[in-house]
Amino acid sequence: MTGVSSLTGRLLVATPALADANFARAVVLVLDHDAEGTLGVVLNRPTPVGVDDILEGWGPLAGAPGVVFQGGPVSLDSALGVAVVPGEPGARTSPLGWRRVYGAIGLVDLETPPELLAAALGALRIFAGYAGWGPGQLEDELEAGAWYVVDAEPGDISAEHPEALWREVLRRQRGTLAMMATYPEDASLN
Repeated sequence: MTGVSSLTGRLLVATPALADANFARAVVLVLDHDAEGTLGVVLNRPTPVGVDDILEGWGPLAGAPGVVFQGGPVSLDSALGVAVVPGEPGARTSPLGWRRVYGAIGLVDLETPPELLAAALGALRIFAGYAGWGPGQLEDELEAGAWYVVDAEPGDISAEHPEALWREVLRRQRGTLAMMATYPEDASLN
């Protein structure tokens, strides 16, 4: 990762030029980025599957729309929980079953009984699968212009209308990047 700082806790927003169907207009929250590679989850790919349909007891803790999200094309048969625990990082002990990733955002151990975390969680999303890049792979994609890197906000995890997240994240940026939010889905129709 020579010359590249950690992207953990930041968002990767797919540029219109990104041709991979798995990531077209994707907003990826980076959960881990180091010399061994990158792991993240796509925040704007809800599925029709309810959380309680696959993880009993977690449904009431999941924010609207209360469904499982496709976190990426890797390990679709595994589940990852990402949650926000309100409050200042370091102000108190992290709740049992939650590991801080960045700021108020962390990973939930889905083996933990949900009732132990219920009072502590401010927002929770369950993801089937994840997005992963090997060493240097994401850096190559960044250099090729496939992704915009922007700051995440805790509310991004629990966006009530996740299908609009790509435009919303771009719209809140400054300068020309904000104008990309108006880019048509099919530029050939312009």
